[in-house]
Parts: sequence; structure tokens; C-alpha cells
Amino acid sequence: MACTSTRPSPASPSAGQEGALENEVLAELLGRQADLERENQKLRRINAALIERVESSGTGRDASYAAFQHSVELAEQVRERTDALNQAMAELKASNRLLSDARLRAETAHQHLVDAIESISDAFVLFDRDQRIVLFNKRFKSLWSRTRARINSGTRLSELKRLAESSGLIAEEHRGKANEPTVYRLHTGRWVQVSERPTREGGLVMLYTDITEVKISETMRREQALAQKSRLLQRAVDNLSQGVAMVSADGSLELWNGRFLELCGLAPIEAHRPFEEVMADSELRLLTPATVDANGQLLTELEQHLFDGRTLEIRTHPLPTGGFVNTFTDITERYRHAEALRESERWIRLITDHVPALIAYVSADLTYEFTNKVYEEWYRWPSDGMLGQPLREIHTGEHWHQLEPYIERALSGENVSFEMAERNHSGQQRYMLRSYVPNRLANGEVAGIFVLIQDITDRRRTAEALHQAYQNLEQRVRERTAELTSLNDQLLCEIDERAHAEARLREAKREAELANLSKTKFLAAVSHDLLQPLNAARLFTSALLEQPSAPSSGLIRNISNSLEDVENLLGTLVDISKLDAGVIKPDIAPFAVSELLENLAAEFRQIAGSERLQLDFIGCSALVRSDIQLLARILRNLLTNAIRYTPSGRVLLGCRRRRQSLSIEVWDTGIGIAEDKLEEIFHEFKRGDGVRPQQDRGLGLGLAIVEKIARMLGHRIQVASVPGRGSKFAIEVPLAKRAPKAGVEPPTTDLLLERLKGARVWVLDNDTSICAGMRTLLEGWGCRVVTALSEQDLAGQVDNFHADADLIIADYHLDNGCNGIDVVETVNARRASPLPALMITANYSNELKQQVRELGHMLMHKPVRPMKLKTAMCHMMEHGHS
Repeated sequence: MACTSTRPSPASPSAGQEGALENEVLAELLGRQADLERENQKLRRINAALIERVESSGTGRDASYAAFQHSVELAEQVRERTDALNQAMAELKASNRLLSDARLRAETAHQHLVDAIESISDAFVLFDRDQRIVLFNKRFKSLWSRTRARINSGTRLSELKRLAESSGLIAEEHRGKANEPTVYRLHTGRWVQVSERPTREGGLVMLYTDITEVKISETMRREQALAQKSRLLQRAVDNLSQGVAMVSADGSLELWNGRFLELCGLAPIEAHRPFEEVMADSELRLLTPATVDANGQLLTELEQHLFDGRTLEIRTHPLPTGGFVNTFTDITERYRHAEALRESERWIRLITDHVPALIAYVSADLTYEFTNKVYEEWYRWPSDGMLGQPLREIHTGEHWHQLEPYIERALSGENVSFEMAERNHSGQQRYMLRSYVPNRLANGEVAGIFVLIQDITDRRRTAEALHQAYQNLEQRVRERTAELTSLNDQLLCEIDERAHAEARLREAKREAELANLSKTKFLAAVSHDLLQPLNAARLFTSALLEQPSAPSSGLIRNISNSLEDVENLLGTLVDISKLDAGVIKPDIAPFAVSELLENLAAEFRQIAGSERLQLDFIGCSALVRSDIQLLARILRNLLTNAIRYTPSGRVLLGCRRRRQSLSIEVWDTGIGIAEDKLEEIFHEFKRGDGVRPQQDRGLGLGLAIVEKIARMLGHRIQVASVPGRGSKFAIEVPLAKRAPKAGVEPPTTDLLLERLKGARVWVLDNDTSICAGMRTLLEGWGCRVVTALSEQDLAGQVDNFHADADLIIADYHLDNGCNGIDVVETVNARRASPLPALMITANYSNELKQQVRELGHMLMHKPVRPMKLKTAMCHMMEHGHS
């Protein structure tokens, strides 16, 4: 039987080996006895021959004596030899007795050895130093019982191995590592373990131990463990949200879960079916590690859109032992979310690309993540080429050193606005207004910076020209004053020159009035030009915010808030200029103060709540006379300041009746104002210290506007404050006796949208961005919209104004000296029934307001607020007029 020899320490000689040694000694002694007997016979023959020669010899006495002497010597030799032979025979007899005893003991030991090896449960075989079989037991012989091989003493080990292979005795061989024994599975299905030990004389002892029961037990344990692992694996796979299919090396399906059947649309299947055959019953594409794409590249994953609208992601993973595992993931929601995100990004880019400003977003590591078209064109970068680029590569050298301090302030959480000169791609120097707005996370960390850059070159040059005009005017006034003084000194002696001096004075006055009028026109133009792009941007962002599921609503709301901040900033600056120039005229009328205060209380209660403050409101039913819009502006500024400078506690809004007036008061428990600062707070650009980290402290124009509006309305402002305890601001408004008409409860948003569905609206504006934004907003409300840039454009689209329509929305300022009022008049002159008209403008003059009111139209100022626009459109469509 085949076996690998090992060399452990030598074992002691067995009883069989001792018997073999005694047999060898006995054989040697018997050989020596035979040699002695032959030699003795030879001597006897020699002795007889000599005696015979002596007796037969007839020679003389000397010869006889010599012969006798020689025979005596021979006799002596024979005697010595005979004694030696007798002694040897005695020794031989003793040796024979010892040898017989030794043979008896050897036979006894050999029998004991045979009995011992027959009694052991293992098959036993003994080899001599020549690798021949000396001894084996019946169990070893029984191993060969079902083969034709004949095993006898003297069979060599190599022959035994050859017979084991040729006879088919061994079905399987497992060689052990290092000193581990070899294990064989026999053709009978039994398992034997072969152990080898060398003998002291160089022989070999081999034991064949039957370990079939151990193997069966071990196999059962392995099968149980494997079954347990299989159950655990199947349970784990069944709990996966992905579909899983494991395919063996021969291509058959070995393991799968219910999610796999569900996603593939398959019925329950049997194990070990070919995977290709299983996938043929599904609409999914077969994917294996050998699948290649159109270019011959290995394809490890793919996405497939199903007929029911779902999208699946299929991945294949090869296994090291052959076969592979496929995973099936339903990515429908992720795919739809990505599509919605891409659509939202498209809308954002559409909006920002039409805003006449450079807009970008930079991450905290100063890498570009968003730029609009204007930004890329200004710096001459290809479309989307700036994304992922460091800010330092765009702004290098001295330009970067100028921007770096402002960028660091923005990264620390501060809103930064500043002006600086910059050259464009043509080498022209332009003045840019840069605004950096930090994007804060919920934990206050700054995740990036919103960048808004506006070209203010024309505005700055206009301002410089206006400033120069003011300086020239002052110089001319001083000159005229000097001339008037000189004329006055010479009045008594030069009375004939009075007329001439008066004429020059009138000319100077006229020039001053013209300068003031130019300033008024400039302010009107500035307010219109600045609010025009902001109005378009607000329309776009409002349309996006009203979409039912905008994935980037947070970003859109941030843009809307930033635009609202810019709008408020520009509105404040323009209002200050208009108040100084006397452009704004109050529209005094009686109204119920509750209409104003209740709305303000609801609005600022939410703002106060966001700052963890409590806003209390005490209602009032009094009637007052004032301009409700300007009075609302005063109270908004007072409430904003109260919340801004109150770190904790509450704010109170209420009224107190006087004799002929009503005192509207705002109280707070804030930081208070020092007594020597009470007059200073109404000056422009005077701000108090902030009470919250990262707080927006404003421009310091709020109370300046309050003071200017109150002076224009003739209302008195009172202020009282105690540092550390709080402040009180009050404005006295005259009471009225006539009650205004009761206001109509505004309809809900859903009701407004229901009324506007299907409404046919014409929009006339000379700005393409505003037309696009208005179309997006109105179509989102269900309206059917026609937009036009001029009267002729509109006439060509609506059958010369004869098409069916419900409402016309027109901008007051149009191109070529036209205005919306004239166009509406032309439109209604050609129609059987006039259309209700909504005028939109940035002109706040009372003359325009009065003109629109007399014509029966409705007026709305820019920037347009969507909710106000929606309410106004519903009101006009119901009543046919404002």
C-alpha cells in the first residue's frame, strides 16, 4: 500500500527479531560441528594409512624407529585433536541445550507477538531493512480481501504500493503536512490513517487505523456548520434592500433573495437553474463579468429604465473561486431627485444668467462651485470652466491682495460690501460693487460665500457728475451771493443797475431750480434702472419657490433673501435721496389704525419669535389721518430697531389717545440709549452696537428716514430711554372723524389660484428678463400669458388687440418715449369692452398715482411682490376695474 515514510526515534527489537538471531547462531554451531566431524574422519583415515605402512614396511631398524616415532607423533596429534573434538562436542551439546531453551523462548515470544498484533484494532505490517514484509496481522490482510492482490511475507514495500494503485484499493489520498499522517479513502468507502515508525535495524512498522467514524462525525459537523452558515447567509440576504443573485462558476443560480424576484418581475424559481435562462424571463438585461459595451470595454454596472417608470441599477462582482454576484438596486427616487435637481439647477442658471450682475458661489476652501454666464464672460472663461478652479487663479497678483481681506471677513461670517476699480477683458477700467454674503450652516459654520458683483461705473460717473454739478452750483451761488452783496453795497449809488442785478438773480434761481429738477430726474432714473433687474430676479425666484417640490428650495430662498436685502438697501438709499429732494409727496387720507397695526403685529411677531423675543400688541379702533404707506414705513423701522437692539425680553406695540391725536408707541426691554445720544441717533449712518453675534447692524438710516418722513407728514416723534432697561419711541398722529370703507377679507392662496386658472393675461414690458420672469410666474398660477416688448409687438401677437383677454399688465416706462398708460388707452380704444389694466412702475410720484387712479387703473410699484400681484389680479378680474 502506498505510503510516505517518516523517521521518528528507533524502536526496541521485537520478539520475532530475537528468534531469528538465535536461529542464525544455531545454524553457525551446527556448521562448525559438521566441519569438526569431517576433519576427525580425515585424521582417522590418515592414522590407518600410516599404521598400515609401518606394518608392511621391511626396512631397517632406523627406518622402523623413524616410522614408529612418526606414528607416535601422529597418535599424539590425533589424541589432541580427539580431545579438542570431544571438548567441542561437549560445548556443542551445551550450546544445543542453550539454543533449545532460546528457541523455546523465541517461539513463545513470537507467539506472544503474533497474539499481540492480532489483538490490536489496527492493521499491522512489519518490513525488514530491505523493505520486505516480515510480519502482518489479519486486519492488514483483510484490507486486500476484495482485491486480486496476494500479499505474503517477503513482498517489497514498492510492490505493495504498486498493487494498491493497480488494484483500486485506494480511492482517494490526503497527504498530511510535515509530521502529520497520511489518510486514504478505500474503494469500500472506509477511511484509514497510516502511521509509520522505523525499527532499530532499519526496518519499518506501519499501522493502518480505521477513522471512518471520525470522518463521518467530522463531515456531519461540517455539513451542520455549512447548513447553519447557509441559513444565516440566506437570512441576511433576505433582509437586504437590494436584490441579490449569486451565480456559481458553471453559470447556475445558487443563491437569491425575494427582492431580486420582485425587482426583476419573476415568479418563485428553483435552485441551480441557469442564470441566463432565469434572466430571459425578465425585462432586465443580462449582466455578467464578461459583458462588454459597444467599445469592447468590460461592463460592471448599468442603469435600466423599466416600462413601469422605475429605474434599476445593476452591478456585477466576480468571485475569487469562480462565479459572480449581481446586485439590483431601485434608484427611481434617486434618479428622479437627480432629474429634479438638474431641472432646478437649470432654472437657477436661467435666472442668474439673465440678471445683469456677476453671481458666483465659492466654497469654504475658496473653490468655485457656481458661476453665472455674466461672471464667466467678464473673466473670459469657457462655460463651466471656472467650476472647481481656485479663486486665487482667477484673481492674481495685486487684485488678489486687494480682495483677500474682504474674503477673510466674509469667511468669518460678516456680510461685506465694497467698491473697487477693475479692468475688463478689453482693458477698460470699470467700477464694481462687490458683495460677499456668507452661507452659514445650522451650527453657525461658514460653508461658503455668495458673491454678487455689479458694474456701477455709469452710476458712479453719474454721481460724480452730479456731485460736480452740485459743487458748480454752490460756487455759482456763492458767486451770485458775492455779486448780490456787492450790488447791495452799491445800491444807493447805483440804483440804475438794480434791474440788471435782479435779472441776474432770477437767472441764478432758475439755474438752481433746473439743477434740483435734474437731481429729481436722476433719482427717478436710478430707482427705475436699479429696481428693473431686481424685479426680474424676484419674479424668477418667486416662480421657483412656488413649485411644489423644489429640491434646492433652500438655495433658492437664500437667493431670494439676498435679493430682498439688496432691494431694501437700494430702496432705503433711494428713499433718503427722494426725501432730501422733496420728490415723495404724502397721500393723506383717513383710515382705521387697526388695519395697519394688526398687519404689522402679525409680521413682526414671527420676526421677534425667530430672535427668541416676545412681541405684545394692544389693539386700537381709532381713526387717524395720515399716509398709511409712509406711516407703515416709520413703524416698521421702529419695530426693526427695537428687535435688533433687544437681546432678551419683549417688545410692545400699542396706542394712547391724546386730545386731538393718537400716540402710537413701540416699547422694548433692550440695551437702551445714553441721554447724550438721543439726538444723534436720528442722524444718517449712525448705528448702535450690535447685541448678537454676526448681527446685521444695518446702514444707520432707519431712524434718519423716520425723522424725515415724520417731518414731512407733520407728525411729532418722541423718544425716551434708560440705558440697560429699554427704550420707547412714539409718533403722534392726528385723529379722524370719518370712517373709511370696510376692507375686504383677502382670499386664501388656494382660492386665488383657483380664480386665476385659465385667465388670459397680456404682459407689456420693454425688459426681456421681466417678460420671461412674469411669464414663468403667471403660467405657474395657471394663466395663459402673452408677453410683448412694445405696442407693435403686442398688436402683432393678439390680432391688433382684438383677441380675447381678461387683463393687461403694463410697465409705465417703455422705449422711445412711450408709457404704459398711452398703450392701454390705445388698446381699449380698439376693443368693444375695455380691459382692466395694472400699471407697474418704480415712479413713486403722487402725480402718477393720481393719474392712474383717475383713469380707473390699478398701480403697483416695483419690485412686485407675488402675493400682492395675485390679490390685485383677482380683484381686477372680479370687478373689471381697480
